[in-house]
Amino acid sequence: MTAPREPRARPVWPLVRVLLSTQYAYMLEYRAEIALWALSGVLPLIMLGVWTGSGAGEAAGFTPAMLTRYFLAAFVVRQFTVVWVIHVFEEDNLQGRLSPFLLQPLHPFWRYLAAHVAEQVTRVPFVAALLALLFLLQPSLLWWPHPADVFWGVLATVAAFILRFLLQGVIAMACFWSERALALERLLLIPYLFLSGLVAPLETFPPGVRAFALATPFPYTVAFPARVLMGAEVNLGAGFLGLALWSGLFLILFLLLWRVGIRRYSAMGA
Repeated sequence: MTAPREPRARPVWPLVRVLLSTQYAYMLEYRAEIALWALSGVLPLIMLGVWTGSGAGEAAGFTPAMLTRYFLAAFVVRQFTVVWVIHVFEEDNLQGRLSPFLLQPLHPFWRYLAAHVAEQVTRVPFVAALLALLFLLQPSLLWWPHPADVFWGVLATVAAFILRFLLQGVIAMACFWSERALALERLLLIPYLFLSGLVAPLETFPPGVRAFALATPFPYTVAFPARVLMGAEVNLGAGFLGLALWSGLFLILFLLLWRVGIRRYSAMGA
């Protein structure tokens, strides 16, 4: 009598492909809304005009070309590191949609991650159109980054997105204890805007403020990928190490809070 065979593990790629294609089709239904989201992310372009017009960039050691490249790179990085998982998770939690997700053999946050990736793919033509329009109106802004800078810049942008996703995932765990967890994410908006390098290059900050900013995860979400993409001198090893360390810390916190929070959610009748 032969022993029963153990069931084979299902391949991961078909599941990933179906999940991404489904989320992509879903995002295509909201093309107009995604276009508005892309337009709402033009803050770096606005700051480019402010810094260029004020002349403060030159006082900080930035030439007009450097400022242009930095804020254009920051615009691209910002477009592809947008995270909104706490909004949908809080809504799913409050409206009870989280319960059927927990019955499926897939962690709910993989579904949210796939939705973010699909939304970013849908966003690509709108970002390209905005940049093309900008270069058409201001040909002097046109600049082609080096292929190596593009490679490392894209890699740093992907890592920055993962960091932001994990950070917001940690904050989203507060939904298990509060119905206003979104307020915590809004509290982080101001430090994110100023400490990430979104409104000003970190080099323009006083030394003390710059040191404080570098001790937070925010510079790794915008400033580091933008400087890599623009071709500035940057320590790639230290930058990617910082991304890895912060992402690892938030991943551990997320898993711990999820384990405790889901028990609380189940105890309340899920």
